Amino acid sequence: MRQTIDLTVESSRLAVDALAEASGLPKQRIKDAMAKGACWWTQKGKQVRLRKAKRELKPGTRIQLFYDDQVLARQPEEPELLENKGRYTVWFKPHGLLSQGSQWGDHCSLLRLAETELNKPCFLVHRLDGDAAGIMLIAHDGKAAAALSQLFSGRTMTKIYRARVTGNLVADDLRIDTPLDGKASVSRVTTLSYDADSDTTELEVRIETGRKHQIRRHLSGIDHPIVGDKLYGTADSAGLQLTAVELAFHCPLTRKDLVFRLPELSAF
Repeated sequence: MRQTIDLTVESSRLAVDALAEASGLPKQRIKDAMAKGACWWTQKGKQVRLRKAKRELKPGTRIQLFYDDQVLARQPEEPELLENKGRYTVWFKPHGLLSQGSQWGDHCSLLRLAETELNKPCFLVHRLDGDAAGIMLIAHDGKAAAALSQLFSGRTMTKIYRARVTGNLVADDLRIDTPLDGKASVSRVTTLSYDADSDTTELEVRIETGRKHQIRRHLSGIDHPIVGDKLYGTADSAGLQLTAVELAFHCPLTRKDLVFRLPELSAF
C-alpha cells in the first residue's frame, strides 16, 4: 500500500494522532514510518524529517507522510565502518544500500545508518549507485563536507572500481570518452582477467568524471554491459557486479596524501 498524506492541523495535537486520523493507519505503523524517515514538516523554513511521533503540533503546522509499506518493510544490509578520521569517516556500502534516503524514508541509506551508529551529524560527500557497492566518505561537519565534495567536483579525487562484464574484453588503459547527458565523460578501462566458463571479464575502471551511471553506460556502450546490470544489460540474481575499491586524494583537512582501498577479496 502506498499513500501520501498532506495535512495542516487546525488545533494543537500530537503528530501521530493527526496522521492516524487522516490516513486511517494504525498508530504503530505511523510511528514506525516516522522513525524510518517517511514524515516531513517545515522547521526554520526548511523541509526536514519529523521522527518524533509524540511531537505536539501547533495550529497551522503542515506535515506530510509518504507511506509505502514495501519501502518500510525493507531490511538493509549493514554498512561497515572502515576508518574514523574524526571530521569524516570511511565506509563500505554494500550492494542494495542507498547513499541517502528519499521522501519515502531513509532507513535503507548509508547516511542514516551512519548517523544512527555514530550518533553525530552526517553529511553526504558523494554518491554511489544503490545497486553498486564500495567505499564512501561521510563528513561530520559542514566545512569538512564542502572541502571533501570539492575533491570530487574538481576532479582531484582518484576513483577506482572493479567491474565484471559480459564477454571477452581486452583493454589496456582503454579510454572511453563518450559524452553523457551532453557532458564530457571519461572512463579508463584495464582488463584484469577473463573467465571462459562464464564468458565474463573482470576490469579495473578509473573514472575522471562522475556522471550518473557513468561506468555502467560506458561499458554497455561498447557492448560489454556489467554483469547484473538491470538497466543497461541483463538482471542477475547476484546483483550488479560493480564495486568502488579505492579512493585516493590529498586531504584538505590534514594536508596529507591518503589512500583508502578495499581488500582484494572484497570486490565481489
